[in-house]
Amino acid sequence: MEELVRTNDPVLISFLESILQEAGIKHFVADGNMSVLEGSLTMIPRRILVASDQIRAARRILREAGLDHELRPESGQS
Repeated sequence: MEELVRTNDPVLISFLESILQEAGIKHFVADGNMSVLEGSLTMIPRRILVASDQIRAARRILREAGLDHELRPESGQS
């Protein structure tokens, strides 16, 4: 799996999940439980992970939704 987005914004996470689900792209929200354990949603960002074979489609969909500024750098880029 590859990291698509990293954020502390629970509304953005919900929106991203909705977009990905509607497009049929399987994803996983990592670190949600760590945020709860730490007692703060802003201390540890959550990561949206997508299967490597669907990452290009996921990036395209988020760009089309105007969320390209939220995307993590592509693998091999810094």
